[in-house]
Amino acid sequence: MAQFNAADFLVHAQARGEFADKNAVEGTRTRTYAELSDDVARLAANLRGLGLHRDDRVLCFMVDDVEFLTTVVAAFHAGLVAVPISTMYNGHELSEILIDSGARVVVGSAEFTDAVNEAVALAPEVEHLVTSGGMQADVPDRINVVDWESLLDEPATPMAQPEDTSEDAWALWLYTSGTTGKPKAAMHRHANIRHVYQTYGKQVLRITSDDRCLSVAKIFFAYGIGNSVFFPLAAGATTILEPRRPTPAVFAERTRTAKPTLFFGVPTFYNGMIHSDVADADFASVRLGVSAGEPLPAALQEKILARFGFEILDGLGSTEALHIFLSNDPDDIRHGTTGKPVPGWDVEVRDEAGAVCDVDVPGELFIRGESLALGYWRRTDAQRSVFLGGWMRTGDTYTRDADGIFHCMGRSNDLLKAGGIWVTPSEVEARLLAHPSVMEAAVVGAEDEAGLVKPVAAVVLTDDAAPVTSAELIAWCREGLASFKAPRAVRILDDLPKTATGKLQRFRVREQLSDSLTTPDSELEGANR
Repeated sequence: MAQFNAADFLVHAQARGEFADKNAVEGTRTRTYAELSDDVARLAANLRGLGLHRDDRVLCFMVDDVEFLTTVVAAFHAGLVAVPISTMYNGHELSEILIDSGARVVVGSAEFTDAVNEAVALAPEVEHLVTSGGMQADVPDRINVVDWESLLDEPATPMAQPEDTSEDAWALWLYTSGTTGKPKAAMHRHANIRHVYQTYGKQVLRITSDDRCLSVAKIFFAYGIGNSVFFPLAAGATTILEPRRPTPAVFAERTRTAKPTLFFGVPTFYNGMIHSDVADADFASVRLGVSAGEPLPAALQEKILARFGFEILDGLGSTEALHIFLSNDPDDIRHGTTGKPVPGWDVEVRDEAGAVCDVDVPGELFIRGESLALGYWRRTDAQRSVFLGGWMRTGDTYTRDADGIFHCMGRSNDLLKAGGIWVTPSEVEARLLAHPSVMEAAVVGAEDEAGLVKPVAAVVLTDDAAPVTSAELIAWCREGLASFKAPRAVRILDDLPKTATGKLQRFRVREQLSDSLTTPDSELEGANR
Protein backbone atom coordinates (compact mmCIF):
# COMPACT_ATOMS: atom_id res chain seq x y z
CA MET A 1 0.00 0.00 0.00
CA ALA A 2 1.38 3.39 -1.06
CA GLN A 3 2.38 5.76 1.74
CA PHE A 4 0.66 9.14 1.83
CA ASN A 5 -0.01 11.74 4.52
CA ALA A 6 -2.47 14.54 3.80
CA ALA A 7 -0.55 17.05 5.97
CA ASP A 8 2.44 16.80 3.67
CA PHE A 9 0.22 17.13 0.60
CA LEU A 10 -1.61 20.19 1.96
CA VAL A 11 1.06 22.14 3.82
CA HIS A 12 4.59 20.79 4.05
CA ALA A 13 5.09 20.35 0.30
CA GLN A 14 4.15 24.01 -0.23
CA ALA A 15 6.48 25.10 2.60
CA ARG A 16 9.38 23.27 0.93
CA GLY A 17 8.69 24.92 -2.42
CA GLU A 18 7.92 28.26 -4.00
CA PHE A 19 5.05 29.14 -1.64
CA ALA A 20 7.02 29.06 1.61
CA ASP A 21 6.68 32.80 2.25
CA LYS A 22 3.18 33.16 0.85
CA ASN A 23 0.15 33.56 3.13
CA ALA A 24 -1.50 30.18 3.53
CA VAL A 25 -4.26 31.31 5.90
CA GLU A 26 -5.67 34.65 6.97
CA GLY A 27 -7.96 34.70 10.00
CA THR A 28 -7.57 36.56 13.27
CA ARG A 29 -3.90 35.81 12.64
CA THR A 30 -1.98 35.23 9.41
CA ARG A 31 0.38 32.32 8.74
CA THR A 32 2.61 31.73 5.77
CA TYR A 33 3.06 28.20 4.48
CA ALA A 34 6.43 27.97 6.24
CA GLU A 35 4.93 29.19 9.54
CA LEU A 36 1.91 26.93 9.22
CA SER A 37 4.13 23.95 8.46
CA ASP A 38 6.15 24.59 11.63
CA ASP A 39 2.99 25.08 13.73
CA VAL A 40 1.49 21.86 12.40
CA ALA A 41 4.61 19.80 13.17
CA ARG A 42 4.90 21.17 16.74
CA LEU A 43 1.19 20.80 17.50
CA ALA A 44 1.24 17.24 16.14
CA ALA A 45 4.20 16.34 18.35
CA ASN A 46 2.52 17.75 21.46
CA LEU A 47 -0.77 16.02 20.70
CA ARG A 48 1.12 12.75 20.56
CA GLY A 49 2.86 13.87 23.76
CA LEU A 50 -0.51 13.77 25.52
CA GLY A 51 -0.31 10.01 25.19
CA LEU A 52 -2.38 9.75 22.02
CA HIS A 53 -1.68 6.88 19.67
CA ARG A 54 -2.17 6.39 15.96
CA ASP A 55 -5.86 6.45 14.95
CA ASP A 56 -6.97 8.11 18.20
CA ARG A 57 -9.70 10.67 17.51
CA VAL A 58 -9.27 14.42 18.07
CA LEU A 59 -12.72 15.99 18.26
CA CYS A 60 -12.88 19.69 17.33
CA PHE A 61 -15.74 21.97 18.38
CA MET A 62 -14.31 25.24 17.15
CA VAL A 63 -14.89 28.48 15.30
CA ASP A 64 -13.46 28.82 11.80
CA ASP A 65 -10.06 30.31 12.50
CA VAL A 66 -6.38 29.48 12.21
CA GLU A 67 -6.46 27.30 15.34
CA PHE A 68 -9.13 25.03 13.85
CA LEU A 69 -7.35 24.60 10.53
CA THR A 70 -4.01 23.98 12.24
CA THR A 71 -5.52 21.37 14.57
CA VAL A 72 -7.08 19.42 11.70
CA VAL A 73 -3.85 19.32 9.67
CA ALA A 74 -1.79 18.54 12.79
CA ALA A 75 -4.02 15.52 13.45
CA PHE A 76 -3.26 14.31 9.91
CA HIS A 77 0.47 14.88 10.50
CA ALA A 78 0.40 12.91 13.76
CA GLY A 79 -1.49 9.96 12.29
CA LEU A 80 -4.50 10.84 14.43
CA VAL A 81 -8.08 11.22 13.20
CA ALA A 82 -9.57 14.71 12.98
CA VAL A 83 -13.27 14.80 13.95
CA PRO A 84 -14.70 18.29 13.30
CA ILE A 85 -18.21 18.64 14.72
CA SER A 86 -21.01 21.08 13.92
CA THR A 87 -21.06 23.86 16.49
CA MET A 88 -24.84 24.06 16.11
CA TYR A 89 -25.26 21.06 18.42
CA ASN A 90 -26.08 21.66 22.06
CA GLY A 91 -24.11 20.08 24.91
CA HIS A 92 -26.23 16.93 25.19
CA GLU A 93 -26.17 16.30 21.44
CA LEU A 94 -22.42 16.86 21.39
CA SER A 95 -21.93 14.39 24.23
CA GLU A 96 -23.71 11.65 22.26
CA ILE A 97 -21.34 12.17 19.34
CA LEU A 98 -18.35 12.39 21.65
CA ILE A 99 -19.24 9.07 23.27
CA ASP A 100 -19.90 7.44 19.90
CA SER A 101 -16.55 8.54 18.48
CA GLY A 102 -14.54 7.37 21.48
CA ALA A 103 -12.41 10.53 21.25
CA ARG A 104 -9.85 10.89 24.02
CA VAL A 105 -9.21 14.59 23.38
CA VAL A 106 -11.56 17.49 22.69
CA VAL A 107 -10.47 20.86 21.34
CA GLY A 108 -12.99 23.62 22.02
CA SER A 109 -13.34 27.35 21.33
CA ALA A 110 -14.38 29.85 23.98
CA GLU A 111 -17.54 30.68 22.03
CA PHE A 112 -18.90 27.21 22.86
CA THR A 113 -17.72 26.94 26.47
CA ASP A 114 -21.02 25.77 27.97
CA ALA A 115 -21.68 23.08 25.36
CA VAL A 116 -18.12 21.74 25.53
CA ASN A 117 -18.04 21.63 29.33
CA GLU A 118 -21.38 19.81 29.45
CA ALA A 119 -20.43 17.30 26.76
CA VAL A 120 -16.99 16.50 28.17
CA ALA A 121 -18.43 15.87 31.64
CA LEU A 122 -20.86 13.33 30.15
CA ALA A 123 -18.23 11.44 28.12
CA PRO A 124 -16.20 9.08 30.34
CA GLU A 125 -13.53 8.25 27.74
CA VAL A 126 -12.37 11.86 27.34
CA GLU A 127 -8.98 12.36 28.97
CA HIS A 128 -7.88 15.78 27.67
CA LEU A 129 -9.61 19.09 26.96
CA VAL A 130 -7.67 21.60 24.86
CA THR A 131 -9.07 25.11 25.31
CA SER A 132 -8.80 27.79 22.65
CA GLY A 133 -9.48 31.51 22.66
CA GLY A 134 -9.58 31.86 26.44
CA MET A 135 -12.15 29.14 27.06
CA GLN A 136 -12.77 28.57 30.77
CA ALA A 137 -12.93 24.86 31.52
CA ASP A 138 -15.32 23.56 34.17
CA VAL A 139 -14.91 19.80 33.91
CA PRO A 140 -14.32 16.81 36.22
CA ASP A 141 -10.88 16.49 37.82
CA ARG A 142 -10.18 13.34 35.80
CA ILE A 143 -9.75 15.49 32.67
CA ASN A 144 -6.42 17.12 31.89
CA VAL A 145 -6.98 20.71 30.71
CA VAL A 146 -4.37 22.34 28.47
CA ASP A 147 -4.36 25.61 26.53
CA TRP A 148 -4.09 25.37 22.76
CA GLU A 149 -1.32 27.97 22.59
CA SER A 150 0.79 25.94 25.01
CA LEU A 151 0.68 23.03 22.56
CA LEU A 152 2.62 25.20 20.12
CA ASP A 153 5.57 25.26 22.50
CA GLU A 154 8.69 23.37 21.51
CA PRO A 155 7.82 19.67 21.94
CA ALA A 156 9.87 17.41 24.16
CA THR A 157 9.95 14.93 21.29
CA PRO A 158 9.95 16.69 17.89
CA MET A 159 7.88 15.28 15.04
CA ALA A 160 9.45 16.97 12.04
CA GLN A 161 8.19 14.35 9.59
CA PRO A 162 4.54 13.32 9.26
CA GLU A 163 3.50 9.91 10.50
CA ASP A 164 4.19 7.28 7.85
CA THR A 165 0.53 6.66 7.04
CA SER A 166 -0.78 4.71 4.08
CA GLU A 167 -3.28 6.07 1.57
CA ASP A 168 -5.99 4.00 3.25
CA ALA A 169 -5.28 5.14 6.81
CA TRP A 170 -8.02 7.05 8.63
CA ALA A 171 -7.59 10.82 8.40
CA LEU A 172 -11.00 12.37 8.95
CA TRP A 173 -14.36 11.40 10.42
CA LEU A 174 -17.31 13.60 9.50
CA TYR A 175 -20.60 13.13 11.29
CA THR A 176 -23.76 13.18 9.23
CA SER A 177 -27.40 12.28 9.60
CA GLY A 178 -27.18 11.48 5.90
CA THR A 179 -29.86 9.17 4.53
CA THR A 180 -30.59 7.13 7.63
CA GLY A 181 -31.33 9.44 10.56
CA LYS A 182 -29.16 9.57 13.68
CA PRO A 183 -25.68 11.15 13.36
CA LYS A 184 -22.95 8.71 12.34
CA ALA A 185 -19.33 9.08 11.35
CA ALA A 186 -18.35 8.73 7.70
CA MET A 187 -14.74 7.57 7.82
CA HIS A 188 -12.38 9.12 5.25
CA ARG A 189 -8.86 8.03 4.39
CA HIS A 190 -5.85 10.26 3.64
CA ALA A 191 -6.06 9.56 -0.12
CA ASN A 192 -9.62 10.91 -0.30
CA ILE A 193 -8.33 14.42 0.41
CA ARG A 194 -6.01 14.28 -2.59
CA HIS A 195 -8.79 12.84 -4.76
CA VAL A 196 -11.34 15.62 -4.17
CA TYR A 197 -8.68 18.21 -4.98
CA GLN A 198 -7.56 16.48 -8.16
CA THR A 199 -11.13 15.99 -9.42
CA TYR A 200 -13.38 18.86 -8.35
CA GLY A 201 -10.70 21.31 -7.19
CA LYS A 202 -8.49 21.19 -10.29
CA GLN A 203 -10.84 20.13 -13.06
CA VAL A 204 -14.12 21.88 -12.17
CA LEU A 205 -13.29 24.72 -9.79
CA ARG A 206 -9.95 25.20 -11.57
CA ILE A 207 -8.38 26.75 -8.52
CA THR A 208 -4.87 28.18 -8.89
CA SER A 209 -2.26 29.54 -6.50
CA ASP A 210 -3.50 33.05 -7.32
CA ASP A 211 -6.92 32.39 -5.81
CA ARG A 212 -8.18 33.52 -2.43
CA CYS A 213 -10.99 31.41 -0.92
CA LEU A 214 -13.78 32.48 1.44
CA SER A 215 -16.46 30.02 2.52
CA VAL A 216 -19.77 30.60 4.27
CA ALA A 217 -19.96 26.86 4.96
CA LYS A 218 -17.86 26.08 8.02
CA ILE A 219 -14.91 23.71 8.26
CA PHE A 220 -16.97 21.13 10.14
CA PHE A 221 -18.96 20.49 6.93
CA ALA A 222 -17.54 18.26 4.19
CA TYR A 223 -18.32 21.12 1.80
CA GLY A 224 -16.64 23.68 4.05
CA ILE A 225 -13.46 21.72 4.77
CA GLY A 226 -12.89 21.33 1.05
CA ASN A 227 -13.47 25.03 0.43
CA SER A 228 -11.36 26.34 3.32
CA VAL A 229 -8.69 23.66 3.75
CA PHE A 230 -8.24 21.08 1.00
CA PHE A 231 -8.54 23.14 -2.18
CA PRO A 232 -6.68 26.34 -1.26
CA LEU A 233 -3.82 24.63 0.57
CA ALA A 234 -3.27 21.92 -2.04
CA ALA A 235 -3.14 24.61 -4.74
CA GLY A 236 -0.80 26.93 -2.87
CA ALA A 237 -3.61 29.50 -2.69
CA THR A 238 -4.77 31.50 0.34
CA THR A 239 -7.71 30.60 2.56
CA ILE A 240 -9.61 33.34 4.37
CA LEU A 241 -11.28 32.23 7.59
CA GLU A 242 -14.17 34.08 9.22
CA PRO A 243 -14.99 33.01 12.80
CA ARG A 244 -18.10 35.14 13.18
CA ARG A 245 -21.65 34.00 12.53
CA PRO A 246 -22.21 34.16 8.77
CA THR A 247 -24.46 37.05 7.75
CA PRO A 248 -24.47 39.02 4.51
CA ALA A 249 -23.16 42.09 6.36
CA VAL A 250 -20.27 40.17 7.96
CA PHE A 251 -19.24 38.54 4.70
CA ALA A 252 -19.63 41.73 2.71
CA GLU A 253 -17.25 43.42 5.14
CA ARG A 254 -14.81 40.48 4.95
CA THR A 255 -14.95 40.44 1.17
CA ARG A 256 -14.26 44.16 0.89
CA THR A 257 -11.10 43.85 2.95
CA ALA A 258 -9.80 40.36 2.08
CA LYS A 259 -10.86 40.36 -1.59
CA PRO A 260 -11.55 36.66 -2.20
CA THR A 261 -11.72 35.43 -5.77
CA LEU A 262 -13.66 32.23 -4.99
CA PHE A 263 -16.76 32.50 -2.80
CA PHE A 264 -18.50 29.41 -1.43
CA GLY A 265 -22.06 29.72 -0.19
CA VAL A 266 -25.35 27.87 0.16
CA PRO A 267 -28.71 28.84 -1.36
CA THR A 268 -30.08 30.21 1.91
CA PHE A 269 -27.11 32.56 2.24
CA TYR A 270 -27.31 33.71 -1.38
CA ASN A 271 -30.98 34.46 -0.79
CA GLY A 272 -29.99 36.48 2.26
CA MET A 273 -27.55 38.48 0.12
CA ILE A 274 -30.31 39.39 -2.31
CA HIS A 275 -32.56 40.63 0.48
CA SER A 276 -29.80 42.50 2.33
CA ASP A 277 -28.71 46.10 1.98
CA VAL A 278 -25.05 45.30 1.29
CA ALA A 279 -23.57 47.21 -1.62
CA ASP A 280 -23.50 45.50 -5.00
CA ALA A 281 -19.80 46.32 -5.31
CA ASP A 282 -18.92 44.58 -2.03
CA PHE A 283 -18.35 41.29 -3.87
CA ALA A 284 -16.53 42.78 -6.85
CA SER A 285 -13.38 40.69 -6.25
CA VAL A 286 -15.26 37.38 -6.66
CA ARG A 287 -14.59 35.71 -10.00
CA LEU A 288 -16.78 32.69 -9.29
CA GLY A 289 -19.29 31.56 -6.70
CA VAL A 290 -20.09 28.00 -5.68
CA SER A 291 -23.25 26.59 -4.14
CA ALA A 292 -24.05 23.20 -2.61
CA GLY A 293 -26.07 21.70 0.22
CA GLU A 294 -29.45 21.95 -1.50
CA PRO A 295 -30.65 22.82 -5.04
CA LEU A 296 -30.09 26.43 -6.09
CA PRO A 297 -33.24 27.88 -7.67
CA ALA A 298 -32.59 29.30 -11.14
CA ALA A 299 -34.27 32.61 -10.27
CA LEU A 300 -31.97 33.09 -7.28
CA GLN A 301 -28.91 32.25 -9.35
CA GLU A 302 -29.91 34.83 -11.94
CA LYS A 303 -30.54 37.50 -9.29
CA ILE A 304 -27.03 37.03 -7.85
CA LEU A 305 -25.51 37.35 -11.31
CA ALA A 306 -27.53 40.49 -12.11
CA ARG A 307 -26.82 42.23 -8.80
CA PHE A 308 -23.33 41.12 -7.79
CA GLY A 309 -21.85 40.19 -11.17
CA PHE A 310 -20.61 36.65 -10.60
CA GLU A 311 -21.86 33.27 -11.77
CA ILE A 312 -22.47 30.41 -9.36
CA LEU A 313 -21.52 26.78 -9.92
CA ASP A 314 -24.31 24.73 -8.40
CA GLY A 315 -23.35 21.21 -7.39
CA LEU A 316 -24.28 18.20 -5.31
CA GLY A 317 -22.00 16.56 -2.80
CA SER A 318 -22.32 14.56 0.38
CA THR A 319 -20.44 13.92 3.59
CA GLU A 320 -19.89 10.35 2.43
CA ALA A 321 -18.34 11.56 -0.85
CA LEU A 322 -16.27 14.22 0.98
CA HIS A 323 -17.18 16.93 -1.52
CA ILE A 324 -19.03 17.65 -4.76
CA PHE A 325 -19.47 14.85 -7.30
CA LEU A 326 -22.08 16.39 -9.61
CA SER A 327 -21.62 19.97 -10.78
CA ASN A 328 -22.07 22.63 -13.36
CA ASP A 329 -18.91 23.62 -15.22
CA PRO A 330 -17.61 27.20 -15.49
CA ASP A 331 -17.89 26.91 -19.28
CA ASP A 332 -21.33 25.30 -19.21
CA ILE A 333 -23.53 26.67 -16.44
CA ARG A 334 -27.16 25.57 -16.72
CA HIS A 335 -29.22 27.52 -14.20
CA GLY A 336 -31.59 25.37 -12.16
CA THR A 337 -29.68 22.12 -12.80
CA THR A 338 -26.96 20.19 -11.00
CA GLY A 339 -24.85 19.79 -14.13
CA LYS A 340 -22.78 16.74 -15.00
CA PRO A 341 -20.61 14.23 -13.10
CA VAL A 342 -17.31 15.61 -11.85
CA PRO A 343 -14.39 13.92 -13.65
CA GLY A 344 -13.51 10.72 -11.83
CA TRP A 345 -17.08 10.06 -10.69
CA ASP A 346 -19.61 7.59 -12.07
CA VAL A 347 -23.22 8.73 -11.57
CA GLU A 348 -26.34 6.75 -12.42
CA VAL A 349 -30.10 7.21 -12.01
CA ARG A 350 -31.64 3.83 -11.18
CA ASP A 351 -35.17 2.51 -10.86
CA GLU A 352 -36.48 0.37 -8.00
CA ALA A 353 -35.18 -2.78 -9.70
CA GLY A 354 -31.67 -1.33 -9.92
CA ALA A 355 -31.71 -0.74 -13.67
CA VAL A 356 -30.41 2.52 -15.13
CA CYS A 357 -33.34 4.80 -15.98
CA ASP A 358 -33.99 6.12 -19.45
CA VAL A 359 -33.58 9.80 -20.24
CA ASP A 360 -35.96 12.05 -18.27
CA VAL A 361 -37.22 9.14 -16.13
CA PRO A 362 -36.84 9.81 -12.39
CA GLY A 363 -35.01 7.40 -10.15
CA GLU A 364 -32.61 7.23 -7.24
CA LEU A 365 -29.12 8.67 -7.66
CA PHE A 366 -26.16 6.29 -7.25
CA ILE A 367 -22.51 7.38 -7.26
CA ARG A 368 -19.08 5.75 -7.42
CA GLY A 369 -15.73 7.46 -6.90
CA GLU A 370 -12.37 7.24 -5.15
CA SER A 371 -13.23 9.63 -2.32
CA LEU A 372 -16.21 7.68 -1.02
CA ALA A 373 -15.97 7.04 2.71
CA LEU A 374 -14.64 3.72 3.92
CA GLY A 375 -18.00 3.32 5.64
CA TYR A 376 -19.78 4.35 8.82
CA TRP A 377 -18.28 3.90 12.28
CA ARG A 378 -20.29 1.31 14.21
CA ARG A 379 -23.33 1.56 11.91
CA THR A 380 -23.44 -1.79 10.17
CA ASP A 381 -27.08 -1.65 9.05
CA ALA A 382 -26.76 1.87 7.70
CA GLN A 383 -23.52 1.00 5.92
CA ARG A 384 -25.06 -2.04 4.24
CA SER A 385 -28.04 -0.03 3.02
CA VAL A 386 -25.98 2.88 1.65
CA PHE A 387 -22.70 1.41 0.34
CA LEU A 388 -23.38 -1.26 -2.26
CA GLY A 389 -20.56 -2.96 -4.14
CA GLY A 390 -18.43 0.14 -4.66
CA TRP A 391 -21.49 2.33 -5.25
CA MET A 392 -23.36 4.58 -2.86
CA ARG A 393 -27.07 5.30 -2.91
CA THR A 394 -27.55 8.99 -2.17
CA GLY A 395 -31.25 9.04 -1.29
CA ASP A 396 -31.85 11.76 -3.91
CA THR A 397 -34.36 11.48 -6.75
CA TYR A 398 -32.98 12.73 -10.07
CA THR A 399 -33.51 12.68 -13.80
CA ARG A 400 -30.87 12.85 -16.55
CA ASP A 401 -31.76 14.66 -19.77
CA ALA A 402 -30.61 13.98 -23.33
CA ASP A 403 -27.60 16.29 -22.88
CA GLY A 404 -26.41 14.34 -19.82
CA ILE A 405 -27.50 17.12 -17.46
CA PHE A 406 -28.85 16.03 -14.08
CA HIS A 407 -31.99 17.56 -12.54
CA CYS A 408 -32.94 17.24 -8.87
CA MET A 409 -36.46 16.04 -8.12
CA GLY A 410 -36.16 15.94 -4.31
CA ARG A 411 -35.44 13.35 -1.65
CA SER A 412 -36.20 9.65 -1.96
CA ASN A 413 -37.41 9.52 1.66
CA ASP A 414 -38.83 11.84 4.28
CA LEU A 415 -35.58 13.51 5.33
CA LEU A 416 -35.18 17.13 4.37
CA LYS A 417 -32.45 19.73 4.24
CA ALA A 418 -32.54 23.17 5.87
CA GLY A 419 -29.70 25.48 4.92
CA GLY A 420 -27.89 22.49 3.44
CA ILE A 421 -28.08 20.48 6.69
CA TRP A 422 -30.01 17.23 7.09
CA VAL A 423 -33.01 17.43 9.39
CA THR A 424 -34.69 14.23 10.59
CA PRO A 425 -38.46 14.86 10.97
CA SER A 426 -38.83 12.26 13.72
CA GLU A 427 -36.35 14.08 15.95
CA VAL A 428 -38.25 17.38 15.62
CA GLU A 429 -41.56 15.59 16.09
CA ALA A 430 -40.25 14.01 19.29
CA ARG A 431 -39.39 17.44 20.64
CA LEU A 432 -42.85 18.81 19.78
CA LEU A 433 -44.51 15.80 21.40
CA ALA A 434 -42.55 16.53 24.58
CA HIS A 435 -44.57 19.75 24.95
CA PRO A 436 -47.40 19.20 27.43
CA SER A 437 -49.99 20.66 25.05
CA VAL A 438 -49.08 18.62 21.96
CA MET A 439 -50.75 15.27 21.23
CA GLU A 440 -49.61 14.63 17.64
CA ALA A 441 -46.98 16.18 15.39
CA ALA A 442 -45.73 15.88 11.83
CA VAL A 443 -42.75 17.70 10.30
CA VAL A 444 -42.24 18.11 6.55
CA GLY A 445 -40.46 20.44 4.16
CA ALA A 446 -42.05 23.51 2.56
CA GLU A 447 -40.64 26.07 0.16
CA ASP A 448 -40.18 29.67 1.21
CA GLU A 449 -40.52 32.66 -1.11
CA ALA A 450 -37.11 31.93 -2.66
CA GLY A 451 -37.94 28.31 -3.39
CA LEU A 452 -35.72 26.99 -0.56
CA VAL A 453 -36.97 24.08 1.54
CA LYS A 454 -37.38 24.62 5.30
CA PRO A 455 -38.93 22.44 8.04
CA VAL A 456 -42.53 23.21 8.98
CA ALA A 457 -44.83 21.39 11.38
CA ALA A 458 -48.45 20.44 11.91
CA VAL A 459 -49.58 19.62 15.43
CA VAL A 460 -52.73 18.46 17.15
CA LEU A 461 -53.19 19.68 20.71
CA THR A 462 -54.46 17.63 23.65
CA ASP A 463 -58.10 18.11 24.59
CA ASP A 464 -57.19 19.85 27.84
CA ALA A 465 -54.27 21.79 26.36
CA ALA A 466 -53.30 25.10 27.88
CA PRO A 467 -53.36 27.92 25.31
CA VAL A 468 -50.26 27.78 23.14
CA THR A 469 -49.24 29.66 19.99
CA SER A 470 -47.22 28.65 16.96
CA ALA A 471 -44.44 31.00 18.06
CA GLU A 472 -44.28 29.36 21.48
CA LEU A 473 -43.97 25.90 19.92
CA ILE A 474 -41.16 27.08 17.65
CA ALA A 475 -39.38 28.56 20.68
CA TRP A 476 -39.89 25.24 22.51
CA CYS A 477 -38.11 23.42 19.69
CA ARG A 478 -35.24 25.89 19.66
CA GLU A 479 -34.72 25.37 23.38
CA GLY A 480 -34.30 21.62 23.01
CA LEU A 481 -32.71 21.21 19.59
CA ALA A 482 -30.01 22.75 17.47
CA SER A 483 -31.62 25.88 16.01
CA PHE A 484 -31.47 24.74 12.37
CA LYS A 485 -33.78 21.81 13.22
CA ALA A 486 -36.61 23.97 14.57
CA PRO A 487 -39.66 24.40 12.30
CA ARG A 488 -39.99 27.79 10.67
CA ALA A 489 -43.78 27.63 10.93
CA VAL A 490 -46.29 25.57 12.93
CA ARG A 491 -49.93 25.00 12.10
CA ILE A 492 -52.29 23.79 14.80
CA LEU A 493 -54.82 21.41 13.28
CA ASP A 494 -57.81 19.42 14.52
CA ASP A 495 -56.30 16.18 13.21
CA LEU A 496 -53.54 14.80 11.01
CA PRO A 497 -54.26 12.83 7.83
CA LYS A 498 -53.85 9.08 8.31
CA THR A 499 -54.46 5.85 6.47
CA ALA A 500 -57.21 3.43 7.47
CA THR A 501 -54.67 1.60 9.63
CA GLY A 502 -53.67 4.77 11.44
CA LYS A 503 -50.37 5.52 9.66
CA LEU A 504 -49.49 9.16 9.04
CA GLN A 505 -49.94 10.26 5.44
CA ARG A 506 -46.92 12.53 5.28
CA PHE A 507 -47.49 13.46 1.65
CA ARG A 508 -50.89 14.91 2.59
CA VAL A 509 -49.32 16.87 5.44
CA ARG A 510 -46.82 18.20 2.92
CA GLU A 511 -49.67 19.33 0.68
CA GLN A 512 -51.48 21.01 3.59
CA LEU A 513 -48.37 22.91 4.69
CA SER A 514 -46.96 23.71 1.26
CA ASP A 515 -47.79 27.43 1.58
CA SER A 516 -46.83 27.81 5.24
CA LEU A 517 -43.74 29.92 4.48
CA THR A 518 -45.32 32.03 1.74
CA THR A 519 -48.60 32.90 3.52
CA PRO A 520 -48.64 36.08 5.64
CA ASP A 521 -48.44 35.37 9.36
CA SER A 522 -51.89 36.86 9.96
CA GLU A 523 -53.49 34.47 7.47
CA LEU A 524 -51.48 31.53 8.77
CA GLU A 525 -52.60 32.18 12.33
CA GLY A 526 -56.15 32.34 11.01
CA ALA A 527 -55.69 28.82 9.64
CA ASN A 528 -54.54 27.56 13.04
CA ARG A 529 -57.04 26.35 15.56
